[in-house]
Amino acid sequence: MSDEPQHKPMTLRQMLQSVFAAALGVQSGKNRARDFTQGKPGHFILLGVGFTMIFVLVLIALVRLVIHLAGA
Repeated sequence: MSDEPQHKPMTLRQMLQSVFAAALGVQSGKNRARDFTQGKPGHFILLGVGFTMIFVLVLIALVRLVIHLAGA
């Protein structure tokens, strides 16, 4: 047996919460430490890129909707 505590892998929900918190700039120190010890960088990169793409697409859709409703 080893003296190091076993770290459970992060769930998808925990990773999504971390990505959203990081996007808003409100990540707690406790969660940030958990992310660095239990998370995998590749997972956060993929979720961050996906979140950014969805965010941009939503903004484009909102701008098009406003322009359409304005009659321009």
